[in-house]
Amino acid sequence: MSTFKSFVKKEVRHILRDRKTLLVLLGMPIVQIILFGFALSNEVKNTVIYVADLAHDEMSASLIQQIDASKYFDVGGVITQTSEADALLRTGKAKVVMVVPTRFSEDLQHQKEVTLQLLTDGTNPNLASTVNTYLSIIVRDFRNRTLGDLKLPMALKVEPRMLYNPQLKGEYTFVPGVIAMVLMIICVLMTSVSIVKEKELGNMELVLVSPTRPHIVILSKAIPYFVLGLILVTVILLMSRFLLHIPIRGNLLLLYGVSALFIITALSLGLVISTITNSQQVAMLISLMGMMLPTIMFGGFMFPIENMPLPMQVISNIIPAKWFYYAINDIMIKGQGFAAVRFDVLILFGFTLLFLFISYKKFNIRLS
Repeated sequence: MSTFKSFVKKEVRHILRDRKTLLVLLGMPIVQIILFGFALSNEVKNTVIYVADLAHDEMSASLIQQIDASKYFDVGGVITQTSEADALLRTGKAKVVMVVPTRFSEDLQHQKEVTLQLLTDGTNPNLASTVNTYLSIIVRDFRNRTLGDLKLPMALKVEPRMLYNPQLKGEYTFVPGVIAMVLMIICVLMTSVSIVKEKELGNMELVLVSPTRPHIVILSKAIPYFVLGLILVTVILLMSRFLLHIPIRGNLLLLYGVSALFIITALSLGLVISTITNSQQVAMLISLMGMMLPTIMFGGFMFPIENMPLPMQVISNIIPAKWFYYAINDIMIKGQGFAAVRFDVLILFGFTLLFLFISYKKFNIRLS
């Protein structure tokens, strides 16, 4: 028994002395509780809605006020023409636009039935369905609170209309997300592991003393994976078009151009990982766990970013896959042009320059 106790004490002391292991043991459940409790939620909150108020009466203003008072919606503004709704939904400024018809209160009192039209961005079917359900409940509560005491039966209905994805296919969301996740993991993983492998075999030391410039060797390793990334994009697009019957509404060259930029971003990140690791196992662990989980959690295609708390939304901005997903979703599903995705492209270009600068500095330190 004394021997058993001594081994237990020894193991306890070993855990307490190993600060990194202790941090993982205590920090992992805390991080998971925060993520699954606050960030990874399917509940719709703070969804931006615009209202096309064609009535401009007291009752429509009261309805808008009640929607804005809900924790589920933020009224981004009131428009006067329904033609503005398409631009708001295409650019992502609004997730839903509610159209209040002219003579709203008069028609409700005289014709006893009024229909409110909901124009919803259907590229995310789960979010769109939830948004329409919440709005229907708010409209029903408004009808009961405002018209409940009137003797005449009056109906206030909601008519949803899904744009860009009328059939509410889940593939419209997951195909762009799969492209982002596959490119991020494959390009980062293969680039980092292939360069670290040369370190382990001692070949990198030979390259450093040879007349061949190191960046030539690194570039020669990155080009095959760049081509592989483009092949993967082509395969996924062909399968989505002919197997899943998802239309590619945007410019195909623009789609490939943004994908090529994202592949370069991922390859640059792989170079950064290869400069800070010395074993294939560590590089693989960082590439898989460090890239796959943030991409899934903060990429925007599994969990809506706007539903997360503000600190989580800030963290999502440093995930390159988020910006690529937004860009490719706008091009492929909504048919947007370069003007709509130029900000996302600029962010990805900035990430690429940052990763290349870090890897260059780290490699120079190794040379010195």
